[in-house]
Amino acid sequence: MDITDKRKKIRIGDLLVQNQIISHEQLMAALAEQKKVGTKLGRTLIDLNYLSETDFLNFLSRQLQIPLIDITKHKRDAVAAKKLPENLARRFRVLILEDNESDILLAMSDPTDLMALDEVSRILKKRVRPVVVRESSLLVVIDQSYRRTEEISHLAEELEDELTENDYDFNALVSTDEIVDAPVVKLLQSIFDDAIQMNASDIHIEPDEKVLRIRQRIDGGLTEQVIDEVKIASALVVRLKLMAGINISEKRIPQDGRFNITVKGKKLDVRLSSLPIQHGESIVMRILDHSKGLLDLNALGIPEDTLKCFRKHINSPHGLVLVTGPTGSGKTTTLYAALTETNKPETKIITAEDPVEYSLPRVNQVQINDKVGLTFASALRSALRQDPDIILVGEMRDAETADIAIRASITGHLVFSTLHTNGAVETATRLLDMGIQGYILASALRVIIAQRLVRRLCENCTQPAVIDEGQSTWLSEVFKINAADFPFKQGTGCPHCKNSGYSGRIGVYELLEMRHETLDALRRGNSADFTAAALATPNFKRFSDCALTYAKSGVTSIAEVIRVSGD
Repeated sequence: MDITDKRKKIRIGDLLVQNQIISHEQLMAALAEQKKVGTKLGRTLIDLNYLSETDFLNFLSRQLQIPLIDITKHKRDAVAAKKLPENLARRFRVLILEDNESDILLAMSDPTDLMALDEVSRILKKRVRPVVVRESSLLVVIDQSYRRTEEISHLAEELEDELTENDYDFNALVSTDEIVDAPVVKLLQSIFDDAIQMNASDIHIEPDEKVLRIRQRIDGGLTEQVIDEVKIASALVVRLKLMAGINISEKRIPQDGRFNITVKGKKLDVRLSSLPIQHGESIVMRILDHSKGLLDLNALGIPEDTLKCFRKHINSPHGLVLVTGPTGSGKTTTLYAALTETNKPETKIITAEDPVEYSLPRVNQVQINDKVGLTFASALRSALRQDPDIILVGEMRDAETADIAIRASITGHLVFSTLHTNGAVETATRLLDMGIQGYILASALRVIIAQRLVRRLCENCTQPAVIDEGQSTWLSEVFKINAADFPFKQGTGCPHCKNSGYSGRIGVYELLEMRHETLDALRRGNSADFTAAALATPNFKRFSDCALTYAKSGVTSIAEVIRVSGD
């Protein structure tokens, strides 16, 4: 019997009742709710918690004799998927997995949808062989399958056709009422859509001699799309500069700006940096997703013992708390989470930041502006006259700023700040090198937490790792362990993780709490003694120890442990 005929003869709700999966009263309630909200019966039953999505999909699979698969692990034909227009794939919640000579394999969240089957069969002129998949997983895979790379290339070609080297008027383009129809705007919209779809943290636009490169930083690594239409680079740069409110006629010096946009229903804050290079201007945009909200400390993944110590010091009445790490390591997230926890009606908080990345209620945030003389140092001096309890200094960039912040922390204020250093131990010696007097630093400093990010292994393609000789030797020499004694994992690469073997990132931390030995070395200004005392501090663990713990539990790989250790 044809599967379509089967579905015509059954009523899913009645069958669920007959099989005692739901009651008749639950079916009636679901049908009444379905009329109100307009969703399909299966989704309504799941939303009402009358049955789980897994139970419902298993039921459909048995009744219709259709396989139930995990689409995140199933191999997909990227070319075949795009034979069905994206709007139809999203409308019907379907995706083509295979395109064979006689039929197509179609993933469906609702295999009882006869209209979807008929429409797909009509468009592709082939018989449809459906499989059942989880809707939430299907939507993620649809996002991955319908990336904007082809659309970006097409719009780039369209934009180049409209531009010539002699007749392009940038100002006319950006001031016209029909700007929403301009190819440059459509191209930028597609670039941002693709970046958000892939959860990118940064977008790089880099003109070369003969090509234009558009790169995205995803999970810490860059992916690249090369566009031949290099002449469109100027149009993109000018439009972005206008959006960021910076001078479009100045191409000789670096410039910074920011703007807000809404993409796929998400409110984004974009920080833009332009840099003159050999073949034009390089643009890098950092994407901050305000729709995610601010994380609290418990959600950052900081190890329990590290978090307990850090929390003790951020709730102290005075002292200096430092968060360190390279650019993009999550320092700002940690600081904002700490501020959120200490942000109370009885506490006055003032920050000096460049830039202010998130707006916090009840917090007085100062945007540094060097052009008008509002530097970190001047902002700090003024902040101290505002009777604060807590001061956040976005970054200790120079000795003057560091000196003011440190002196504030020994006069009854709690001061948070950041430094760009390799680790917790190196942070204090860096301040000594900047010219801070050791006895003053020892009076102020309470705790240093350093952090970096390692990539998480993709859960869909994780398998036991093959440890090579070099990795085995490294584990033996650095950690004195035998690699064969632990179930290390690795990712083989799959469509879900874009064949990288990794999906997402997690923080690794090292926390150094000041003790008598380390403070004594600081007072004497002896960097070597401080380093030795810090490494001997009880319970002090370096990045590599934290990362190795994740590797032992299968969260990350040995390759990531080696990378973050820097050994």
